[in-house]
Amino acid sequence: MLTYLAKRIAASFVILIGVSMVTFSLTYLVPADPVAMIAGRNSTAETRQIIRQQLGLDRPFVIQYVDYVARLAHGDFGRSYARKTSVASLIFSRLPATLLLMLGAISAELLLGIPAGIYAASRRGRRSDKAVMTLSFVGVSAPQFVVGLTLLYIFAYMLDWFPLGGYGSFRHLILPALTLGIAGGGWYSRMMRSSMIDVLRQDYVRTARAKGMPEWRVVLKHALRNAILPIIAMVGLDIGIFMSGVVVVESVFGWPGVGQLMWQAIQALDIPIIMGVTITAATFIILGNFVADLLAPLVDPRIRLR
Repeated sequence: MLTYLAKRIAASFVILIGVSMVTFSLTYLVPADPVAMIAGRNSTAETRQIIRQQLGLDRPFVIQYVDYVARLAHGDFGRSYARKTSVASLIFSRLPATLLLMLGAISAELLLGIPAGIYAASRRGRRSDKAVMTLSFVGVSAPQFVVGLTLLYIFAYMLDWFPLGGYGSFRHLILPALTLGIAGGGWYSRMMRSSMIDVLRQDYVRTARAKGMPEWRVVLKHALRNAILPIIAMVGLDIGIFMSGVVVVESVFGWPGVGQLMWQAIQALDIPIIMGVTITAATFIILGNFVADLLAPLVDPRIRLR
């Protein structure tokens, strides 16, 4: 176990270095000039040169990157060009809202997707199976802003069950989490159905049925434990996606998360924030996959971590 942990930690550092190198290179190669956006359209060349020197953007690329990694090793994400404040404080101030939305969205998509996938697999080829798969396809295909606005109009405006937007209570969380959960639930239901169908064909499942075991017990006790392993791995990836890729939902519901911060930074070409959010999202992806790997042996004891 210790050997496995050491390998994963070493691999995680290599991945983070690779992510930082790629992201830093892309921001360096972008044709837009962050100094021009900071100084304004009417600024003089002398003013831009002074700002460039203050930010260290006049140095060679390699020196800039090495300096960034050195500061990153001490937990320093730099200072925002536009907001003139610490990037770490900006990210951490929005992290609770993003984590709350991430937990709500993952819970919603699991509650929607797993039962739907099990139901469809147990009725393979029937009308109910086709109906569930059709609904999952609609959920995956529907644009998130359309789903979000529809939920807001029906449940917040017409029925007045939930707030029209904002952040602060459990009632504020339900609609944005459900918006993300509908799309994710569609993917999970299709994956759960496919995995469950494969498991239901196994010999041990046939043996359990031959012994007269009730169908619900065969599905939930014997088949589900093996069929759910791909779902656990997929949740690990969703953690990183929700950390930085829910800009649309956050904008529709006025949710003050990291995704919205990332979008504002891209518009202003605020490289320190772009780098900080990217590294944070990559860290959560690594942690999510690590947790998924640790949970897999608990679900299936045959799996060994090496």
